[in-house]
Amino acid sequence: MKVARILSCAGLAALAFVQPAYAQTYPAKPIRIIVPFAPGGTSDILARLIGAKMTENWGQQVIVDNRPGASGNIGAELVAKSAPDGYTTVLMDVGNLSISPSIFPRLPFDIIRDFAPVTAISYSPHLLCVHPSVPVKTVKELIALAKASPGKLNYGSTGLGSAPHMAGLLFACRTGVKWVDIPAKGGAQSIMDVATGEADLLFNGMLATLPHVKSGRLKLIAISSEKRVPALPDTPTVAEAGNLPGFVTGSWQGMLAPAKTPPDTVARINGEVVRIITLPDIKEKLSTTGAYPIGNSPRAFGEWLAESKERWAKLIKATGFKLE
Repeated sequence: MKVARILSCAGLAALAFVQPAYAQTYPAKPIRIIVPFAPGGTSDILARLIGAKMTENWGQQVIVDNRPGASGNIGAELVAKSAPDGYTTVLMDVGNLSISPSIFPRLPFDIIRDFAPVTAISYSPHLLCVHPSVPVKTVKELIALAKASPGKLNYGSTGLGSAPHMAGLLFACRTGVKWVDIPAKGGAQSIMDVATGEADLLFNGMLATLPHVKSGRLKLIAISSEKRVPALPDTPTVAEAGNLPGFVTGSWQGMLAPAKTPPDTVARINGEVVRIITLPDIKEKLSTTGAYPIGNSPRAFGEWLAESKERWAKLIKATGFKLE
């Protein structure tokens, strides 16, 4: 689903849901938000911002529980198998979650069957950057360089099967270039790989990457959003600069609960999260991280998740990618 389409649902969710009287008993005890990544990343930052506001409004403690491992699948499995009572949710990169079914053939959960979508929270595009020594300034020049020397260029990613890895794979598939992925242990390491010249280029989240662009350690070529973003008005999108219509990658953060969580409870959590991410101070904090609030309905979020899963499955099948 295009970013514009998912963003268009925000207005609907902002209206919130009319809650049945019995739903008002929730929450009656502390709530746990599982973040299936290490502290300090985008999911963790968002969970703590949202959790603090939930605690303030609901009067119940919201605990952020980091459970990293297996590209987010360990924490996601924990939530999928938790009691469906609304007291355990997961906040994670749902783009990454939608990739997992095609990468991990023995995944211990099904992202459609075992989760109740709550809401998509935000979107943050990737920045396409190269090491300053790479002799290109535009996407078309990058494509020409890569085609002139197949297999010579390499790109850093946050790990096999990660969203940045898939962005590089999608770019190669769409343009016909051949280059080598150098997986790292996280976004910080992949940035250092390119900044030090160990790798030539990368697709990576705006929050972590932009400071290195400003310092001159990375050269910014394009941004992977559907349209140019206010924070970087002079930076073209990959789609427009490379004549690649529909090329959109990045990080979509979202919240899910276990399947069979009562719809009224899901609606109550949805309404609270949407309220929080539209608060002026939270919107300001999101903008400083290069993220843009979404806040859609559970149904719209579920439809997006299914579409995203199918889209990545087609790419992985077309490229023949497999985890060794």
